[in-house]
Amino acid sequence: MDVDFTSKLVEVRPRQADGIPCKPFYVPYDILVVGIGAQSITHGVTGIENVHFLKNVKDAVQLKKQIIDNYERASIPGTTPEERRKLLSFVVCGGGPTGVEFAAELLDMINEDLVYFFPKILREEVSVNIIQSRDHILNTFDAGISKYAERKFKRENLNIITNARVNRVDPGMVVYSEKPPGEEPVIKEIPFGLCLWSTGIAMTPFAQLIASHLPEAQKNNRALEVDSRLRLKGIPDGSVYSLGDCSTIENPRLVDHIMDIFIKADKDKSGALSWDEFRDAVKSMVRKFPITETHVNKLQSLFERYDEDHSGTIDMDELRKMLSDIDKKFTSLPATAQVAHQQGKFLGIQLSKLASMPPDQAARCAAATDDDDGALEPFRYKHLGSFAYIGNTAVGEIGPGIRIMGGLWSLYLWRSIYLSEQGGQTMAISWTSGDTLIAQWRHPNRAKQQKLLDSPE
Repeated sequence: MDVDFTSKLVEVRPRQADGIPCKPFYVPYDILVVGIGAQSITHGVTGIENVHFLKNVKDAVQLKKQIIDNYERASIPGTTPEERRKLLSFVVCGGGPTGVEFAAELLDMINEDLVYFFPKILREEVSVNIIQSRDHILNTFDAGISKYAERKFKRENLNIITNARVNRVDPGMVVYSEKPPGEEPVIKEIPFGLCLWSTGIAMTPFAQLIASHLPEAQKNNRALEVDSRLRLKGIPDGSVYSLGDCSTIENPRLVDHIMDIFIKADKDKSGALSWDEFRDAVKSMVRKFPITETHVNKLQSLFERYDEDHSGTIDMDELRKMLSDIDKKFTSLPATAQVAHQQGKFLGIQLSKLASMPPDQAARCAAATDDDDGALEPFRYKHLGSFAYIGNTAVGEIGPGIRIMGGLWSLYLWRSIYLSEQGGQTMAISWTSGDTLIAQWRHPNRAKQQKLLDSPE
């Protein structure tokens, strides 16, 4: 595929049918939305063809088949003890939510399902390992949550290797370097029967192609950059949008806007901002750059902190220091379903508004800058919390300082949230899958055993 932004055409290249080449064709567009997701980042590690990924249903089916196949081969009487241990060695490269939840589900499968189909003695040969480059797993969560998850996994004999980086992946062998704090790196090896790679995401080839067409505007090598209205940077008429894992909202450099902010706010032209002028300036800044909202939510204390000379006003230098400090705190939104879901709802509403306008007005509105009165509302992300399943319980955060760490109630809270999203068909596939989930949760062993060895086809 390719895109001609000047002619507003999408080039589609069909796959070959029965070896017969298919000619490309072009699809014109008025509005183009790019939501192509991302691919797993490999960090240039050699031997990546020897690992599994977990990005879609097909990947999940392949993982399940590989696990069962390893168990079947390990059950053959002629299998040597060394080969059996290798077949039942599972390695997860990456200690983020995906890797941790896979390891937890794998332990559930081993302890609650496979014991009914294979000799129980095989359980003694199983090893599950997580290789993490940071000093703890789930590093996007609070440190206390990470430590709780690590203690739980340790009790279940799951091996967590931190401060380690994978050097290469040979067939059946992960080679990594472990660097304990204050020590020299040590090269180590782990044989495996299955290795999952979950070390983050990178741009797909198509996203890279789009970025190459807009070299002046697209300088982020991890994702397509969009503005606060999800419009692709580099498209002046605002006809191309991007959302989800393939994109990232550009963080503004507030210091670059200091003159504009100060001049508009200094209504009495005194050369300093009074409390009322400062308050109006911050509110205007939040409307223009919603990402600043969490950093300026306590206006009075903010005013007092940066009024360094205690004059009761904020001068240009004090405002510059405040904006510079805020710039340092900006981070990109996480590449999660929660962000993509909110972006999808937001963009649907915005496009509906454009569709209801006369063509000339819609074109002006789509291309309007942040300062124009006719500009559409910017996207505002509302973080609703994060959860991670760690095996018969869950951990997470549901607000500033509110941590969820284990226990039966946290499991039911996680299930309730998951099922509520299932009802809206945003996280799972259909109501049928919702019924399957409920049956599995009520009778876990029976439901899983019925599905375990079913053919995925």
